[in-house]
Amino acid sequence: MILVIDQGGHSSRVLVFTDGGRLVTGAAEAVREHRQGSRVELDADAIAASIHRLLHRVRRRLGARASAVRAAALATQRSTIVCWDRVTGAPLAPALSWQDLRAASFIRTLDRYATKVARLTGLRLSPHYGAGKMRWCLQHLPAVRAAARAGRLGIGPLSSFLTFRLTGGESMVVDPANAGRTLLFNPAHGDWEDALLGIFGIDRALLPHCVPTRYDFGTLRWGRARLPLALVSGDQSCALYGHGAPDVDTVYMNAGTGAFLQRPIAGCPPNRRGLLVSQVYADAQRRQWVIEATINGAASALDWAEARLRLRGTASRLAGWMDRERAPPLFLNGVSGLGSPFWRARFRSRFVGAGSGPARMVAVAESIVFLARTNVAIMEALGGTVRQLVVSGGLAQADGLCQRLADLCGMPVWRPDETEATARGAAFLAAGQPGSWASPPGEEFRPGRNPALRRRYRRWRAGMARALAISG
Repeated sequence: MILVIDQGGHSSRVLVFTDGGRLVTGAAEAVREHRQGSRVELDADAIAASIHRLLHRVRRRLGARASAVRAAALATQRSTIVCWDRVTGAPLAPALSWQDLRAASFIRTLDRYATKVARLTGLRLSPHYGAGKMRWCLQHLPAVRAAARAGRLGIGPLSSFLTFRLTGGESMVVDPANAGRTLLFNPAHGDWEDALLGIFGIDRALLPHCVPTRYDFGTLRWGRARLPLALVSGDQSCALYGHGAPDVDTVYMNAGTGAFLQRPIAGCPPNRRGLLVSQVYADAQRRQWVIEATINGAASALDWAEARLRLRGTASRLAGWMDRERAPPLFLNGVSGLGSPFWRARFRSRFVGAGSGPARMVAVAESIVFLARTNVAIMEALGGTVRQLVVSGGLAQADGLCQRLADLCGMPVWRPDETEATARGAAFLAAGQPGSWASPPGEEFRPGRNPALRRRYRRWRAGMARALAISG
């Protein structure tokens, strides 16, 4: 069996799969994020503690079967960074979430490097990624500066901090998927890029060592035994493999705190038309690239609207609202920054038109569908016809969202019964991508005629164009 640690924006999970892909058991614990304006922080110590508690809980549930677990994998939220003491393992500051935008003003001073950054990394110059956050910590946090002077500072993705803590300091390393979300990593070379380190003013000596996705990351405590940590990657990168080897004519959408769409490709297209190119897996034998789109405000946008509308229980009531509300207003969704293909770190989210609280929540859900449709159209322009959309993540459980995706994109939407694709994908990769991997059953949403939805989409596109023109 394979143990998977899945650390996301809303929770930490530990799950166990057989080496054929069957889920055996698992446990989860909520993670609290702290928001203040454009700042979004997490308690790195609390995250590490939650994982240790979950490991203990899952091992107790397995009982005598715990000895059958042969390896572990770790999947984490990307672009979240941590500063920690390399000697004690203690975090020196809160973790800065991928949603955190405090480095936006600094990033704007680097506009002249935007083309170079995109060419070397496949990403946009954006405060969502790690380099700006690292620079901010080095400039503004005395404890971080003191640790750097003393030669004790470790700074890097959350995955590197958790690997360090889980292995008792054995490993100070980073995988390609998480390194690739820093704006400091050159995926073509598989290492930190000196030119990018110079642009952002980051000393290579502070960063973890770059290694493949499958690697000897050290061992973690598993009762009285030690369990090898065989794979580390990003949550979205693992989600691509949630149902086995990915298909080039399929778009994979994982909708949680944010929603991320990926289409496998053989190489980098010359014109990305506002999308990203990411390396999601690399070892000595193979590399996998994707065209990727980012919707920053998915579950986080629903949380944002719920708080402002003073509603409760959105998670359990959204499906009913989406069935009932036939003429919701529109929502221009810039929660946590407007992602692809528009890329505005500062964009004022707003409703267009009147409606009840539930109708407005439906408008927020439809904004996710509208952003997905916009990005899928670009993926088709870059890589040819898309045959289907595979959805996963917590928001994929909403039938109304899946049916609207099918209707608006004009293609079948497949939702596996087991929607948490990240952990399954991590287990598949840790098992060596076996051909016998079990594909979970699921439900297909066939596209239908929905002229009212299409009219709202056209109005939403026009509203977005006006808002973007006004905001400059």
